Amino acid sequence: MTEIKIKIEGMSCMHCVGRVKQALGALAGVSEANVEVGSASVKFDETKLSRQDIETAIKKAGYKTAAP
Repeated sequence: MTEIKIKIEGMSCMHCVGRVKQALGALAGVSEANVEVGSASVKFDETKLSRQDIETAIKKAGYKTAAP
């Protein structure tokens, strides 16, 4: 398992947290996603998923990722 922290721009409330958490939870290979306004800590199986896949899911949920 790999754990990464991602800064997320554009989040302002618990609804935003829910959208990102749902997007990450839908990815095969994510074992844990702790999301708060402005960031996420994600544990995932690197044989099934990459950081880019995770960032793409966040962007599809309507938010931007920022450099850590």
